[in-house]
Amino acid sequence: MRAARIHELGSAEAIRIDTVERPPPGPRDVLVAVEAAAVNFPDTLMIAGRYQTKTQLPFVPGHECAGVVTAVGSRVTRVAPGDRVATLASGAFAEYVVVPESSAVPIPEGVDAAEAAATWVCHLTAYHALRSTAQVQSGDVVLVLGAGGGLGLAAVELATALGATVIAAASNADKLTAARERGARHTVDYAGSDLREGIRAAVGPGAVQVVIDPVGGRWAEPALRELSWGGRYVTLGYASGEIPSIALNLVLLKGAVIKGMEIRTFAQHDPHSAGRDRMEFTELWQAGRIRPRIHARYPLEDTAAAMTAVANRQSVGKVVIEIVTPGAVEVDEIDPLIGAHAFSSAQPDKS
Repeated sequence: MRAARIHELGSAEAIRIDTVERPPPGPRDVLVAVEAAAVNFPDTLMIAGRYQTKTQLPFVPGHECAGVVTAVGSRVTRVAPGDRVATLASGAFAEYVVVPESSAVPIPEGVDAAEAAATWVCHLTAYHALRSTAQVQSGDVVLVLGAGGGLGLAAVELATALGATVIAAASNADKLTAARERGARHTVDYAGSDLREGIRAAVGPGAVQVVIDPVGGRWAEPALRELSWGGRYVTLGYASGEIPSIALNLVLLKGAVIKGMEIRTFAQHDPHSAGRDRMEFTELWQAGRIRPRIHARYPLEDTAAAMTAVANRQSVGKVVIEIVTPGAVEVDEIDPLIGAHAFSSAQPDKS
């Protein structure tokens, strides 16, 4: 199969399209022919060697994709060959991925693979942050920093769905327009104006109950200062490239709570909340209340360009890599080497 692999940490220019062995599923795994995969900001940090954890070179980036199940392990019962699924999967920028059965979620009718691929990481991260970490209630005022990116727009959309009044803060007019389209009541251009003054003009001083922050940097402290007493501040990442230092006296005086949330380990540390959130989130998605904004679509050969666009914060919403042509996978064989029902692709087999 073809896969985009990074061979040297630094920039996306070190990505090559390699031919590698197609992985077989284990007993509780499924093999997915990837139709589309989404690029997330942490993917760009990983290939730059700036992420919190390191991966041995060479590796295939990507953690979010959608496609067709082509084979299932001998102990899989919930997913069948031919099912269209979205999943969180390491090594998603490839023609095939193997994932646990529990990670494969059916794609609702009428949702294409690109939209499905662009939904899980950002929207599920945002939902965990809002629902479980910040415990957002209807009527809360929620400030979302970086509101024009994939995670920020997801937080705007989901906070609105939870009944919150949303202030969207972003760096340009196009991003703020997208945030208003997703339900933001107020917007602040923090590149062209003072963030704190913009928040106060929108809702008054000290009126924010929740801050959702995937950006960090110099915007963290003014956002924290506008929390109401007992407010909740959730840190999700540092897209600005700067991890902020917070004066703890601000936390003391406001009775504030600062919490972090990371999607990779959330279910491990809080399985009850993770299961509940996932069920509620899936219901919202299947009801058509969640629709990610696709900024651009790239072929697998242009993975480097797709990742560069995200790294440079040029995108409004999600960037997607389209890999296997939809409808190119057909049922016609059982693979005796896998010991499970399998499919062959209408494209040439590159394994």
